[in-house]
Amino acid sequence: MRALISAAQRPDYPATIVLVLANRPTAQGLVFARECNIATAVIDHTIYRQRADFERAMQMMLALHRVELICLAGFMRILSEGFVRAWHGRMVNIHPALLPAYKGLHTHERALHDGVRVHGCTAHFVISDIDSGPIIAQAAVPVCDGDTPASLAARVIAQEHIIYPLALDLVASGRVEIAGNRAKILAPLREPAALIVPSLADTTVAAARSSPS
Repeated sequence: MRALISAAQRPDYPATIVLVLANRPTAQGLVFARECNIATAVIDHTIYRQRADFERAMQMMLALHRVELICLAGFMRILSEGFVRAWHGRMVNIHPALLPAYKGLHTHERALHDGVRVHGCTAHFVISDIDSGPIIAQAAVPVCDGDTPASLAARVIAQEHIIYPLALDLVASGRVEIAGNRAKILAPLREPAALIVPSLADTTVAAARSSPS
């Protein structure tokens, strides 16, 4: 959330953060948003008997602030199919793994357990199937020998702070088109170099010489 607010402060950024909404009154993001003079609201899910009532209250608050796009940032409530459908193509999430791998929780622990060499994060549209929506942007990081879940998480979140503002930029500027379950970038960015892990620069390459005839 901090990364999105920081990016939106640039004069050329195509989106404005108009509301930070939380379902817990103690959420630290509310404090930061107020310090940035951004409107805040709390819709405490614990006071509602039905999820539909909780979501109806959220929808009323979003409408009051004329919200056009939702960016989930640490929002751990599962949203109903109806709410997700109402915001189809207008709700984005950041996930700490290279989807479709490691959907759900404890992604860093699972990646380390499996011994993968590359991990990362994904910004994607939200659909009713959790962590399965069209992918907007991804960033990969190396998994190093001796990594712990905490050290790997720190490397991943640094990339989350880069690709989440990028994803919102692309969506808000109309540069993303959903085709099936694929998000097509209408104005492609410069093609990046491949990430190779372990790095070739860190390996010794032996030159071969043919045997005499």
